[in-house]
Amino acid sequence: MPRIPALAPQDAGTIVKLGYRMARRRLGEVPEPFAVLARHRKLFVAAARHELAVEKAMHVVPPALIQLAVYRTAWTVGCSWCVDFGTMLQRMDGLDIDRLKEIASFETSDKFTDAEREVIRYADAMTATPMAVSDEQVASLVDTYGNEGVLELTYQIGLENQRARMNHALDITDQGFGTGDSCRVPWATEPVGATTGA
Repeated sequence: MPRIPALAPQDAGTIVKLGYRMARRRLGEVPEPFAVLARHRKLFVAAARHELAVEKAMHVVPPALIQLAVYRTAWTVGCSWCVDFGTMLQRMDGLDIDRLKEIASFETSDKFTDAEREVIRYADAMTATPMAVSDEQVASLVDTYGNEGVLELTYQIGLENQRARMNHALDITDQGFGTGDSCRVPWATEPVGATTGA
């Protein structure tokens, strides 16, 4: 259970209920980070708008590469929710999710292309503390994707660092999106009237 409980639909206002309906329609269930953030309506609305705007802005780097960079970032930070959700997104796009089992050995695995390895290395360098991005890395990526492409990759990796670190800090764990089976409803296991998570 997250450290701050999800907001149940019966306790939500009109805007949050509408957001929940849209999420269910699109994803099959309400993502738990979305339902936790709903406890702060203004941040909830800001985050939802931001995510939709970022999604629409991406047009240079192939979506599969963006998803792989985001997945690797989540895996590196240790956010099980983001890894779970990222697996679902790749499955929905018809990508090979079995290869994700080899993400730790991406350098030697034959499941990853040179382009994918370069993007994973960039995600690793950005996620490292302190950051380890080099001029050579950025120049190589600019040669392939141009300035806009590198900005897309950088933005998405930075955004995933924010998401993954926030979810990890609030103890929001995998929800069942990645398996393709039924997904755990965020508020189903909470005691009535709960205000904090354990």
